[in-house]
Amino acid sequence: MRLLALLDGTLADPDAPLVRVDDLGLLRGDGIFETILAVDGKPRELGPHLDRLARSAAMLDMPEPDRAAFERAVRVVLDNWTGGAEVALKAVLTRGIEGGDGTPTGFVMGMEISAKALAQRAEGLAAVTLERGIEPGLAERAPWLLLGAKSLSYAVNMAALREAERRGADEVVFTTSSGSVLEGPTSTLIAARGRTLTTPPSTLGILPGTTQAALFQAAERAGWTVEVEPIAVDDLYTADGVFLASSVRKITRVHTLDGKSLPDSTALHTTLTTLYESHY
Repeated sequence: MRLLALLDGTLADPDAPLVRVDDLGLLRGDGIFETILAVDGKPRELGPHLDRLARSAAMLDMPEPDRAAFERAVRVVLDNWTGGAEVALKAVLTRGIEGGDGTPTGFVMGMEISAKALAQRAEGLAAVTLERGIEPGLAERAPWLLLGAKSLSYAVNMAALREAERRGADEVVFTTSSGSVLEGPTSTLIAARGRTLTTPPSTLGILPGTTQAALFQAAERAGWTVEVEPIAVDDLYTADGVFLASSVRKITRVHTLDGKSLPDSTALHTTLTTLYESHY
């Protein structure tokens, strides 16, 4: 099932043409997006997602997104959803048509959670490390690279996933050339040691994670220690658990990295998933 809501609060046919061929989001990937998980009609972390959408817009020198319009479009999709208990909401905003008056194109699409995502939640996945060409300080030195913005320009991320598949894996952990961990193409990395959870800082030029933030809040309430600190790739092999957090896949464990089996984190994954769900 798919549902499409426009920013004026009306539903549109998801199979009918909507985006013009001269829209800059299509021609140049010049736009931004967020993917929001809703469960039983309630969107998770909607506020942080819309905050991040606004942050991305500012980085791209786009007009500030109409927050109320996106909230309304989300509500329209959820009020009309008759599919499963979970729905992925994709909120999209482009710069509009080339040579136009600057009016953006915006919509919210509701989609079923894929069988692949559900399987990875339950079974975990294999990942490979791939260099991203980002070094500490680059985001500040070169803001035009849009490091940390959630833009529509995802060609590199998708190419990385195809490379992982060629190597017999499901996912990617991006790294710096000096051996520090960054993030996944569509996820935030979390490493666990004992009752301490660590994730790399967004100052490295990566996207601050909404699902990771929710887990960290729940973990802190339960007495865990949470850290936002650099992580060396070598440290992943000896961690008690390595996880990728994202809205759709929630907390997904990495059981194999670069062909090497990681310590069994099945029980830890169950604990972290329970913590995450307790947040809602």
